[in-house]
Parts: sequence; C-alpha cells; structure tokens
Amino acid sequence: MKRLLISLLLLLAAQTARGASEMREYALPAGTGPHDVAPAADGAIWFTAQRQGALGRLDPATGKVDLLALGEESAPHGVILGPDGAAWVTDGGLNAILRVDGTTRAVKRFPLPDPGDPVDLNTAVFDRSGTLWFTGQSGVYGRLDLRSGALRIWKAPRGAGPYGITATAAGIFYASLAGNYLGRIDPATGAAQVIAPPTPRAGPRRAWADSRGAIWVSEWNDGTLARYDPAERGWKTWRLPGAQPQAYAVYVDDRDKIWVSDWGANAILRFDPADERFTAFPLPHPDAGVRQLNGRKGEVWGAESALDRLVVVGTE
Repeated sequence: MKRLLISLLLLLAAQTARGASEMREYALPAGTGPHDVAPAADGAIWFTAQRQGALGRLDPATGKVDLLALGEESAPHGVILGPDGAAWVTDGGLNAILRVDGTTRAVKRFPLPDPGDPVDLNTAVFDRSGTLWFTGQSGVYGRLDLRSGALRIWKAPRGAGPYGITATAAGIFYASLAGNYLGRIDPATGAAQVIAPPTPRAGPRRAWADSRGAIWVSEWNDGTLARYDPAERGWKTWRLPGAQPQAYAVYVDDRDKIWVSDWGANAILRFDPADERFTAFPLPHPDAGVRQLNGRKGEVWGAESALDRLVVVGTE
C-alpha cells in the first residue's frame, strides 16, 4: 500500500512535465541484463549486456539490437564513449578494460596487471588528457595510459567500495559505496584523498560533474542527492521525495539539470538546481532497476536491468 501511494504521488507530480517530455522503452533480448548505457556518435546506444557477456548496440530509429560477444567468462559492467569514438568497457568477468571499435567491432583487451586477482571492475572515465581512469569495487582504482598501454592499480582508502567515477579540471572523483566517501585522485601522483559526505552512512554510489566542476553524487543508503563543490570544499544535500527513496544513478545533462534513478519510487527524477525542485517521471513497469543514466542533447538514457529494456526520457 505504501509503495502504491508513493507511485501515485509521483505520478501526480510528473503530470505537468509529461506534456513537455516523452518517455519511451526499447525491448532487448530476454536475459540480456543491461547494466550501463552510452550514446554513440552515430545515434546508436551502446549498452553492456552483463548476463550474456556481450556489448549491445541499439538503433533507436529501428529498434534493432545487435550483441557482440566479449569472450568466455565476460561480465561487462560499464561502457563509455571514448574520445576516439570507440566504446570502452569495464569487464569484471574478464578482469580487463576492453576497447570496441565503433566501425569494425574489433575488440582489444587490456588485462589488469594480476589477472588472477579480480577487482570487480565498475566504471570508467576519460580525463582531459585522454587517459582512462576506472574503479574496482573490491577496493581499487586505476589508470590506463592509451599512449603507452601502461595500466596501473592503486589500493583505495578504506578498502572496498569504489564505484562511480567522473573527471574535472580539479582531478578525478569517485564515489565509494562501502567506504562512504567521495575520493579525489590527483592525476599527477595517483594519490587519493578522502572527502567525507555530511550524511552518515550515505552510501555514495555514482558521481557526475556539471559544467562548473561541481560533483553530483547519488547517495544510495540515505536516498539523497548531494553536491560537492571542489572550489569551496563544501557539500549540499537534498533528500529525494517519497518515503523510502533509493538514489542509484546520477547524470548531469547539457543544461546542468540533474537526473537520478530512484529505485524506491521506480522513477527517474529530474532536479533543477535553480529552484531546487524534483520532477518525477515514473517508469512504465514496476521494479525496473535503472542502474545507470547517460545521455546526449535532448535525451537521457537508462538501463532497466531487471526488465531487459532501455528507456529514454526527452529533456526538451
């Protein structure tokens, strides 16, 4: 009854926004298990098919889905679009970073230094120099130098937990779910600084930088959206609406609007920093499990991991 009431309230809150924004779902093959998404330059959407050990590609114009097998024991987690136009994948099953050519679909593997020591690879980001940084939830973060091919791993403060990661001019920032902190990596030395959130046991899960360099963090345990300003070294938090919010994914669009997937309400929320208000977009089917958000101008994409679907919300 409580969940139904929350959903009804969110639906009412979203009615005005629905007139200006559209939501659409795309069905994927059964058993795909999509985890992360990344819009490609040609209009397609890359996604990791975690349960099938594959990288998927959706053509939104036709609904056609192609799956590229990544290898035996593959379990891809994250995918991002690189400055070279390729899809870059963090594969926890293979314990390697993968580059998938957008045209030829050729796969190049960059194994971690100790292939026998799986680190539960999670997400990756390119810094402004074109270096790839990534996290491993077992308690590490790392760097791949694309010029030399050198790959290095560091032990994270507080052990297990590194998850979402983002890059700014002030450094590389990652969210530690189990460690309960935001980490700042110095690109020059690789050393990580612990930045504790104001919320006890917040459970930072994902992180995304806005155009001003502020870091937006989804706090899973507390159901809050947080912002850390590196220039002011200060935090601000907003609790998501509803009785039992669970903030999983966070994404900042081209207009600096913040998008959050709320598992508690089974909805995607938009937050406007200007008026500090949330707008809810309830998902069409229950228990969708949107684990990641990404986007491009006019669109926010999510992976409905529990339903084998991708979802897109118009932002105009």
